[in-house]
Amino acid sequence: MRVHQETITVETPGRARPFTDITRRVAEIVSRAGVATGVTTVFVQHTSASLVIQENADPRVLVDLEAWAERAAPEDARYEHDDEGPDDMPAHIRSAITKTSESVPVMAGRLALGTWQALYLWEHRRAPHSRRVVVTVVGA
Repeated sequence: MRVHQETITVETPGRARPFTDITRRVAEIVSRAGVATGVTTVFVQHTSASLVIQENADPRVLVDLEAWAERAAPEDARYEHDDEGPDDMPAHIRSAITKTSESVPVMAGRLALGTWQALYLWEHRRAPHSRRVVVTVVGA
């Protein structure tokens, strides 16, 4: 049984382009891990960003997801926690109702994502941020 772990830094452009495709970077870590069969766990170490596996073919899917998140947690609502501005608490809510980790099987030494799937870091703050993502690969 092998365990391989790396942390990557992802620079996000903010909510102007909220989805950053990190599939290739995670796939490179899986390749370095030398695991033929196993699982990869990807975890973002922040409370105002999340991870999502989603379609990579039609960009309108991501546009619609962001529009849904804006309706679910609007900036113009009244929040107690607004220390860092009007996008502060909505970002926390968006992170809470999505996911901070994803698991992907490893098959034949590669991520077992479907044809139209990609792994995205979803930025919930307006401004650009530097996000840490921990990738753990376990298997044989």
